[in-house]
Amino acid sequence: MRARSTLFTIFLEYVYPERRAPVRDLIAMMEVLGFSEAAVRAALSRSAKRGWVEPRRLGRLAYYALSDRVYWQVRQVRKRLYDPPIPWDGRFLLVLPEGLRERGERERFRREMALLGYGSLQSGVYLGAGVDPTATRELLAFYGISATLFQAEHLGPKEVVLRAFPLQEASAHYQTLFASLPPAPEDPLLAFRTLTRLVHEMRKLLFLDPLLPAELLPPGFPGPSARERFLALREALYRQAEPFLKGLSLPFSALSPQAR
Repeated sequence: MRARSTLFTIFLEYVYPERRAPVRDLIAMMEVLGFSEAAVRAALSRSAKRGWVEPRRLGRLAYYALSDRVYWQVRQVRKRLYDPPIPWDGRFLLVLPEGLRERGERERFRREMALLGYGSLQSGVYLGAGVDPTATRELLAFYGISATLFQAEHLGPKEVVLRAFPLQEASAHYQTLFASLPPAPEDPLLAFRTLTRLVHEMRKLLFLDPLLPAELLPPGFPGPSARERFLALREALYRQAEPFLKGLSLPFSALSPQAR
């Protein structure tokens, strides 16, 4: 776990729906995860230079707040991790973006589309099932590009559609996800570390698992059962980590597993 990526997970899991957190709380959480104060401050400074967070001050208390862009990303990840799936009507959404010229920008766009549940049907053609059209349009607006969108039914075997998604890679990651976690830690700090690592890995899996409707999933795909196990374990770990979390100055409602 790298410092800047871990900070995103901290904001995602412990700060949301607030968008700002005191620097002292961020340092306290990150130190439990093995990062020094100097490393945390350096990561926050680099993130601020990139426009991901904004330094703020209230009296003598220093904060960092997520930028609008990153707060949007956090909200999308929260929806994908914790909200019920969007009902699927059997149709796919195809997106053909225009105006992405630089390779780096195309790759960033591809990763964010994957985060929303899209696969790459072929170069420049994105395919989603049960995806959020509003979030799709918002992402296009962030990049300042136009796109042609189609809703369509697929008339062939589902195996052709599944090639657009890295389900085999996702399956391999799911199979190792829980193996390295310590069994039911009672120590609040160990529970906090375990919970943070679990959420961190699950949110990264969203780049691989599009959370397809059940009708499309190949036999034996472990995603749905892994998601159920994740949610149950997350709730248990919150209870164990509560003594540590209550010592922070963040609103306790933001730490609830039910926070949206």
